[in-house]
Amino acid sequence: MECLIIVIFVAFLLVGIPLKGSIIVTALQFEVLPSKLNSSGDSVTISWDGIESPSHYNWIGVYNPPESSDEHFIGYIMLNESSAEWASGKGSFTLQLVNIRAPYEFRLFEGTTHASNKIKDFEGNILPSIEKRWAVSTKVEFANYNEPMHVHLALTSNADEMRVMFVTKDEIPSFVKYGQDKTQLHLTTDQETSLTYYVTDMCDYPANSYYWRDPGFIHNAVLKGLDSGKRYFYQVGSDEGGWSPTFSFVSHVPQNEETVGFLYGDLGTSFPYHTYQYVQPESINTLKWLKRDFDAIGDVPIFVSHIGDISYARGLPWLWDEFFHNVQPIAANAPYHVCIGNHEYNWPQQPFQPEWSPYHHDGGGECGVPYSLQFQMPGNSSLATGTGAPDTRNLYYSMDIGVVHFLYYSTETDFLPGSEQYTFIANDLQSVDRKRTPFIVFLGHRPIYSSDHLAGVTAPVTQQLRAALEPLLVENKVSLALSGHIHKYERICSVQNYTCDETGKSPTHVVIGMAGAIHQPVDEPMPNHPTYPWFPEPDWSLFRTFQWGYVRLHATRQKLTLQYVGNHDGLVHDVIEIPSPDSFQDGTFVESEQQVSIFEDMSKSSSDGTKLSWWVSTLGLFAVFLVGLGIGATISGLAWRRLRAQWQQISPDETL
Repeated sequence: MECLIIVIFVAFLLVGIPLKGSIIVTALQFEVLPSKLNSSGDSVTISWDGIESPSHYNWIGVYNPPESSDEHFIGYIMLNESSAEWASGKGSFTLQLVNIRAPYEFRLFEGTTHASNKIKDFEGNILPSIEKRWAVSTKVEFANYNEPMHVHLALTSNADEMRVMFVTKDEIPSFVKYGQDKTQLHLTTDQETSLTYYVTDMCDYPANSYYWRDPGFIHNAVLKGLDSGKRYFYQVGSDEGGWSPTFSFVSHVPQNEETVGFLYGDLGTSFPYHTYQYVQPESINTLKWLKRDFDAIGDVPIFVSHIGDISYARGLPWLWDEFFHNVQPIAANAPYHVCIGNHEYNWPQQPFQPEWSPYHHDGGGECGVPYSLQFQMPGNSSLATGTGAPDTRNLYYSMDIGVVHFLYYSTETDFLPGSEQYTFIANDLQSVDRKRTPFIVFLGHRPIYSSDHLAGVTAPVTQQLRAALEPLLVENKVSLALSGHIHKYERICSVQNYTCDETGKSPTHVVIGMAGAIHQPVDEPMPNHPTYPWFPEPDWSLFRTFQWGYVRLHATRQKLTLQYVGNHDGLVHDVIEIPSPDSFQDGTFVESEQQVSIFEDMSKSSSDGTKLSWWVSTLGLFAVFLVGLGIGATISGLAWRRLRAQWQQISPDETL
């Protein structure tokens, strides 16, 4: 009897009739090559042939580690989206793989349209069916799972230092080799700390569930005694685990006479396949233009500020790996400074939970742990999670870079009067030496001002932030307040209590949450202008747009210039100029003819050629002093109407 069963089974395989539950389809070829990759970011080619009746439901699952059950893929690719010849039953495509410290495996499924398949992702989209698996690939290995990755820099509280952080799979002693000659990295420093975190540190779903993946060990080293304003080259790793490529940075210059930086919020990451939630494909364009600017700027000390909503991992740890892989060309070559956003932190039991708060599940159960351990900013701010997990760090801190004092704060933890954070902000602002740093820039994730109809004027957090912090900003003459959270660029006038300040002495607010995130409704249109999503626009909102991008900051002792660069063309679409307090003469800003922006040669100005100085953006102040208030206001209004008429909104699906 047993022999008969074996004969029947072999016969079924030979004639190509699949048995129920079988993973074999006769004549179907499924191959992934190569089976071993040298380093993170290398690509494989996935090919198939012999599907007799291809359908739109056929798909390939991406699995890491390979022991994962069918339903626990980390991503998927629909065949009809991956190859032009899929309908012929064959096809191929290449796929870039990030080293997440374990082998990959790929599985080919038939898919189904059965009504029983109602499993959805976190965004409400139906996931592909795993009911009929056709084939399984060989494992794809990396040559070295201790390959140093996630390399990024940060300034410390000491001007002659640079912090270097990176990740390996195992807890192996690691080092940084560095020097001013790329061919002779003769200086070495070892790690100060090496740490990791665990699934038990996660506070909610999905981070504490089967989506968990081991993050490896995070190494933290500080380069000390650096010469001022010099380019240093460095590698991280060890002889045991291997060494990274060579990166470089220009060291900090204490009391520098200028400040150069790149700033944005809500970047996120791109992903080469579908996963359980939306990702941010526009982040790749933003990083591309940033890299252009990095390459063009030369041996100048620069920094990057990413003000919240960092990776949008939201409980899917492999998205952190993808994020760090994508930003490494930027973050490994300049200090990368962050502040916390709702998608790093928020969970229902977080310590600060006033009745008006919207703090719920935005952090995907991470409760700030990956953010707190993957980065280390200056200062020592921290807050207990109350769950036994590591404290939340990098909440608020400040630093002087050139002629600008930067103050980062948290909109997700207690900022109300009487809190530790409020006290820090008040004391820090009052202690700024305006002779040394004439400009103050205030950075936090959620906006104090925004005209967005869902998260702007009427949002409880916005109202509370304005009530608590605006008096401090006005009293201490903060120059510029930057925020993210709203996925658009918006420039607000010099403003106090929703009223433009014609003297220009109140802070100018700018929303810069347009680096990559796209999953947000546009503004409600006016009934008589259904195609214009940015109306109605209040008087204090001078310019806003839905194109992605970032801002450049350049400051001298005379003025601070902010340029908004669109990521679909790499051009400058808006410019803000804010004079220093010492640059006022009888209420009139006198601009030095010798002042030339360091960014002048990086990209040509936008097609509309609009460059609007601070005096235009604050209702024509310069014109007011020349010809009177009435004419000045008219000139300003005409200038901004011209800008709005010339600006062309770019479709979200437009490509470079």
